[in-house]
Amino acid sequence: MIDKGKVSVLGVQVDAVDYEAAVARIIAAASDGRPYAVSALAVHGVMTGVDDGEHLARLNQFDLITPDGQPVRWAMNWLHGTELTDRVYGPKLTLEVCRAAAEHGLPVYFYGSTQETLDHLAEQLPTLAPGITIAGMRPSKFATSTEDELDVITDEIKATGAKICMVGLGCPRQEVFAFENAKRLSMPTLAVGAAFDFHAGLAKEPPAWVQRAGLQWAQRLLANPKRLWRRYLILNPRYSVAVLRQKLGRYTPTDESRPSHIGYS
Repeated sequence: MIDKGKVSVLGVQVDAVDYEAAVARIIAAASDGRPYAVSALAVHGVMTGVDDGEHLARLNQFDLITPDGQPVRWAMNWLHGTELTDRVYGPKLTLEVCRAAAEHGLPVYFYGSTQETLDHLAEQLPTLAPGITIAGMRPSKFATSTEDELDVITDEIKATGAKICMVGLGCPRQEVFAFENAKRLSMPTLAVGAAFDFHAGLAKEPPAWVQRAGLQWAQRLLANPKRLWRRYLILNPRYSVAVLRQKLGRYTPTDESRPSHIGYS
């Protein structure tokens, strides 16, 4: 088990952990009924903090942020000597947590994505995580919510008896939701990105060699160039240059500012 604490990647505090340590921390919080905000960040997720001091402040109050992308892991190793041998990828972390939750009898709630995706996910999960108890599911309305609406959503989740909440709203909406609602829910709240689509069987993960090489972004770009070209062709080079500047001691992190309420759902 590897758990070396948090290190800074461009001002974002990322945990130097492996899957075993991340799952253990989440399951411990779920068993204790403690709020625990979790996200897995790739380059895009890190850069949302770099470009927005308010969001950086959110991210740096998370209990656990794992290196979802290989370039984030590489930066941690290069900048801080963490010697991580693998990333902690959101979809795989989701599945490992679901399996551990099944072993410990901890019901899991799934919030986000579309009803179609959730229906497929409900069919696939018992095969992927035998014994899992799905406490409930609710699709996103893909809009901002008032405090009253968030109260209804969180009350509904708590009423199911869930001990863990998986959130699939896309970055950074899911991180905002986890940050703002983990305490309301009093349970681990995990921002897990595309995990719902992958485990529902509606999206195909790239081959292992593509993932190891850190080229997942290229496959996504080719699949959806109009939507993603700015994210990858602009953010990736900016990230690389900024990491080099941090290594040389010439990078100044974004000033953090107090997060305001947004209320994505």
